Amino acid sequence: MVRCNFCGVEVKPGQGKIYAKKDGTTFNFCSNKCEKNQIMMKRKPAKTKWTNQYNKLKQTMITAKEHEKGKENK
Repeated sequence: MVRCNFCGVEVKPGQGKIYAKKDGTTFNFCSNKCEKNQIMMKRKPAKTKWTNQYNKLKQTMITAKEHEKGKENK
């Protein structure tokens, strides 16, 4: 299965869109929403709240803060 290049959701066969640039690179998108955000609006997935990359980054930030609090208490 292919993953969406923007949000990280698995794209089922026969679903979604493929965008090909002039240099030959291809992007797989699960929806028009993801395509517009990456291609037209040039947004970064890590800064968009509804993407998997944002959630992973947020989770690592939370664990890093908890780790620092643990060091301060010792």
